[in-house]
Order: sequence, then structure tokens, then C-alpha cells
Amino acid sequence: TALEVATWLEGQPAIARVRYPGLASHHQHAVAKRQMTNGFGGMLSIQLRGGAEAALTVARRLRVFLRATSLGGTESLVEHRATAEGPGSIAPPDLLRLSIGLECPSDLIRDLQDGLRGA
Repeated sequence: TALEVATWLEGQPAIARVRYPGLASHHQHAVAKRQMTNGFGGMLSIQLRGGAEAALTVARRLRVFLRATSLGGTESLVEHRATAEGPGSIAPPDLLRLSIGLECPSDLIRDLQDGLRGA
């Protein structure tokens, strides 16, 4: 599911960068492919072209993804890492971390599509 979501996100104009080792575009994809023989995991991050304000707006608009700081469980989560870490964070201000859960990929993509609308 994470690979399907990451692949969809890569084609979105509001997204500046998708960080997911399962994507061929990831700078460490070859290493991940060798080491991660049972899949690439459910964690990914995105950076938005509109900066911190766009990232926060998208996170607020999501309805299927829950806003939480966690490595995840069965539900999909979104986190604005710079806010979670507070002042002095080294996380890029335009970055959202996504933990992909067990929901249907099309539901997650639709939620992201709605969240990205106008971003």
C-alpha cells in the first residue's frame, strides 16, 4: 500500500519530493532492494512545494489519516515533524511524515488528493 501511495504522490504537482526507498527515484533504492527483501515498509515522507504553511494545511485537511506522532499501528497517520520536534528542529518545515496503515489504498489516495487540493 505504501508503494502505491508513494507512486501516486510522485506525480502530484504540489509535491516537491517523495522519500520512500521503494521508489526507483530514491537515492538508496538499490540498497533498499537488496536489504529489504520482504517489502519497503509503511513509512514515507513528502515535501510540499508551498513550504511549511502548505504542509500544515494539507495535514489539517486529511480525514482518513490521523494526526499523531507515532511509528504507526494499523491506522494511517500524518505528522508535521518540525512542529512535533519544536524549536530547533532539523526537520524540513515543508515535510510531512506518513505512516501507512491497513486502509484501502484508494481511500488513502483520495484523502491525500482532497488534502492537496489547492496546495
